[in-house]
Amino acid sequence: MDEAKPSYPERHRGLVVGIPIDAVDWQTARQTLGNWAEAQESRYVCICNVHSVITASRDGSYHRVIAEADMATPDGAPVAWTLRRKGFIGQARITGPDLMWQLCEDASRRNVKVGLFGSTPDTLKNLRGALAETFPGLDIPFCVSPPFGQFDYEDHQLCDRINSSGIGLLFVGLGCPKQEIWMSLHRGRVRAVMIGVGFAFSYHAGIIPRAPVWMQARGLEWLYRLYSEPRRLWRRYFVTNFLFIVKTAREWAKGEL
Repeated sequence: MDEAKPSYPERHRGLVVGIPIDAVDWQTARQTLGNWAEAQESRYVCICNVHSVITASRDGSYHRVIAEADMATPDGAPVAWTLRRKGFIGQARITGPDLMWQLCEDASRRNVKVGLFGSTPDTLKNLRGALAETFPGLDIPFCVSPPFGQFDYEDHQLCDRINSSGIGLLFVGLGCPKQEIWMSLHRGRVRAVMIGVGFAFSYHAGIIPRAPVWMQARGLEWLYRLYSEPRRLWRRYFVTNFLFIVKTAREWAKGEL
């Protein structure tokens, strides 16, 4: 993976269960990412929830992927809460679905082309339609659903297609940790800002309903997702939430939190 370029001015990060996460506000995140996209800089951004940071804390190679990201935002409420406990007062959640939507609004205004990579053909079709309806001026010249199963991390033709499309923003919806690994391997090869947004594609395409705003505001979005997809998510939430509680409790006992 390529070395990270100098990041944005006055970058501040705090450790969440040992993983460096950016303490950044919405305005700074949007402005910074918009500037990078307008210049078509090759960078990648990780949107980090509890699952992400626990996975990184148990996997050294994935830890490096998050640590070397140009920006790693606190998606999950417990991640943002930990940053607030560590002195970053007022740290908000910088969530994948919301960040994607706001950046698309900015891109349509700044004439930045956008690409979509991930999910299924039907989801991408619905997502593209939703984006076109909400942001009529948004140009989306690249929209690809990769084959399910065996995944080619060294697809040179894909890189050529992305770069020839002229996009400045590439939203990647491959799921954690695949999307972060893919982005890290393609920094320096893809001339765009790559942002791993996970299930944001399904939310905005209307495939999976998102939690009500009041649940999002209270950090209960995970509970709504668990209720919506219990068979698929119960094990992930049980294990990762339990490990997060254990690790943060240890930090608390040591006076580090």
